[in-house]
This record gives sequence, C-alpha cells and structure tokens, in this order.
Amino acid sequence: MDARIFIEPQQGTTYSEVVGLAQRAEELGFEGFFTSDHYLKMGDHVSGLPGPLDAWITLAGLARDTEQLRLGTLVSPITFRHPGQLAIQVAQVDEMSQGRIELGLGAGWFESEHKAYGIAFPPIAERFDRFSEALDIIAGLWATAEADTFSYEGEFYTVTDSPALPRPWQRPAPPIIIGGRGKRRTPALAALHAREFNVPFASPIEWSEICAPVVEACEAKERDPETLVWSAAQVVAMGTTEAEFSRRAEAIGREASELRQNGIAGTVEEGLEKIEAYREAGCTRMYFQVLDVKDLDHLGVLAAALDL
Repeated sequence: MDARIFIEPQQGTTYSEVVGLAQRAEELGFEGFFTSDHYLKMGDHVSGLPGPLDAWITLAGLARDTEQLRLGTLVSPITFRHPGQLAIQVAQVDEMSQGRIELGLGAGWFESEHKAYGIAFPPIAERFDRFSEALDIIAGLWATAEADTFSYEGEFYTVTDSPALPRPWQRPAPPIIIGGRGKRRTPALAALHAREFNVPFASPIEWSEICAPVVEACEAKERDPETLVWSAAQVVAMGTTEAEFSRRAEAIGREASELRQNGIAGTVEEGLEKIEAYREAGCTRMYFQVLDVKDLDHLGVLAAALDL
C-alpha cells in the first residue's frame, strides 16, 4: 500500500514547520506529502495562529525543497480559484517539481472560510456545476496540443482561444484526484476525469460502501475500475507504548478512546490492524493525516511500522 502524509495547515503552522516535516517524510521513504486547501481553522475557537498557509504557494515551496515526494492537495475547492488560473498554477508547480504534482479537486464545502475571506459560496447545485465545468476546462487546457488553442463555453466559465500555457511537465497531465461521499455526481465525475478516488475519514466498511457507486459509474462509462487508484485518508496517532500514544492523542486535542475508534490510532500493533482492514477492503493508497507537524518522531514510528 502506498503511504502518504497529509497535513492540515489551516489549524495553524508555518512553512518552516511544514517543510521540516516533508523533508523528514522524504528521508523515511514516504511516497507522497499532501496538504488540505483551507483558509480557516476548524474545531474550537482558538485563533489558529500563526494562520493558514495557501496550499499552492506551499506546494511551490515544497517542489523546490524536496526531491522525490509526490505532492498535491486533498482537496482544492473550485470556489477558491478560476479553473484557468488553477490550471496555470498547477502546471507551473509541476514544472518546478519536475513532474511530481497531483491535483485533488472538489466542489468546496466549508462556508465559514468563504465568509471569513470574502469568497463567494454558491448553493451546492451550482458548486457542482462549476466543479464539472472546471474539470472540463482544466483537462482541456492540459490536453491542448502545441500550436493549438482551447475554447470552452459553459454556463459559468467561458474560455476563448487559450494558448493553454504553460503546459505541465507530466504528460499527458498531472493526475486528478476526486473524492467525497456523494452518491451521484461525484462518482460520475470521478469515472470521467479522475486517476484516483479518495474517501476521507471513513471506517473500512464505510469506505467500501462509498466506493461502490464509483465502481458502478466506471462500468456505466465502460471504464475499467482497476484504472483508478482507490485511496483513503485517516488521522493517525500511534505510539510504541500506550503512554506514547496517549501523549500524541492529547497533543492534538483528541480523547484516546475516541481516536482509537475513529482513526488509525493506538499502539503500533493496533494501527497496523486498522491499516490491514483498509487493505482488505480494496484500498491501495493511504493518506495518514498528521495533525502535530512538530512531532517528527511520530513519522519515524509510522515508517518503522510500515517497514518503509
């Protein structure tokens, strides 16, 4: 199973802390390092100082400060950026990383962060319409041949005679990741556009149930479901001893019993048992959500457990 690290910088961190964690992940042999794309802290009412990081500025830095890690978002809301602008940003960071970028993209869901920074937050049906058009545009721009132009006319976005520059380093294009729990539009979009389908924060049984409509959508479009990477994202807190695990749970503000139930948590043996349950359900890639970015030793425990 591919092992990637997944962070939540909106909870309050700095680039210096993030790059330290990413470089440690690379040293230990993790396959990828991914960030959420949010502008407001979730949870309690603490301020979230020193503040959120912009995901694509962060990834541009990591593209230059790492050498092997796959890098990307879980996931960028289409409400934050025009699809043409996002296609340029991702292509540029892909070149900066020499082809290590992946784009996780979604319709957006966290209304409070939009209000906090003056970003429009349309009703859910419109967000999905915009999401669908954005996927068409980004895929179309990246697929445009040299010396050709790309045009698109939608309800919300119109692109006219675009030179589709810059082109991504990866050909035909950086992988697109789509995920979530939607039962109709999300599976259809994943079957059409995604190289990977991701389900965050679900038990192995729930994970399998959420993936089932995507399998059906692939079959309806005559696409082999095996051409998709099937991934999960789950918070991780593991220790070589019970005391070490309890300390890590406390550091991220979670009750040990709750974390054991809802995450990959506990002693190393307990964590490996949960990971195996995802593998048996069909998951081939795991994003381990690390909430304490200063705890570099935690990555060592996880890497040793996974035998990286």
